[in-house]
Amino acid sequence: MNTGNEQIALIRYKSEDEWIAAVTAEVGSILAHEIDKRGAARMLLSGGTTPAAVYEALAEQALDWSSLEVGLVDERWLSPQDQDSNAWLVQHSFLDRAEGARFTPLVRSGKQLAECVHTANLQETHAAPACVAILGMGNDGHTASLFPGSADLPRALASQQPYAALDATGCPGSNSWPLRITLTPAGLASAQTRLLLLRGQQKLDVLNAALAGTDPLEYPVRAAINLPGPRLRVHWCP
Repeated sequence: MNTGNEQIALIRYKSEDEWIAAVTAEVGSILAHEIDKRGAARMLLSGGTTPAAVYEALAEQALDWSSLEVGLVDERWLSPQDQDSNAWLVQHSFLDRAEGARFTPLVRSGKQLAECVHTANLQETHAAPACVAILGMGNDGHTASLFPGSADLPRALASQQPYAALDATGCPGSNSWPLRITLTPAGLASAQTRLLLLRGQQKLDVLNAALAGTDPLEYPVRAAINLPGPRLRVHWCP
């Protein structure tokens, strides 16, 4: 069911299976159109348990995966081989199945955090815009690695670079991984389609609270909601 307001397009589903099928179909259609139009496509993926089933289903689509480049919305300061990294989740839920797709990690072995951010910004600045970015949201209202309460949050929100480093020490939603590389609102703004994937009533309640105000320091997901261009498309199931 399509609902929402001027700020977002909210699509509600009755079941997780319906949600997975619909999101998979939408992302697959976007990628197919982009590959047909320019011969290649880029998408940016988030980590977390919510989108993993979508990635697995997407990899079953009959697309030319060799024409796809995959990047990350954000990453924990962990090796891509670490099972708690977003890179590991994307690798095992999608890339291992979508044979031929190319992956651009945010964390590079042997490089310091600042170097990885610099490299990510160079690559994103010179790459074609992502045709789709898939976001998640925490119960604290964070999206990407834009955590409320982080001393680095105002700087990341105001940055004109695509990516920023962020220290989320003391922010409950960051769990055991406070150091992050995150897409900024400026970086997210270049994505042609932005999807927010949510499951559960608590996430819907947080979304509604975010829609009731405007300050992204309180609910950083507001930065994604308030971007210019097409409305954020929110896919939700119980």
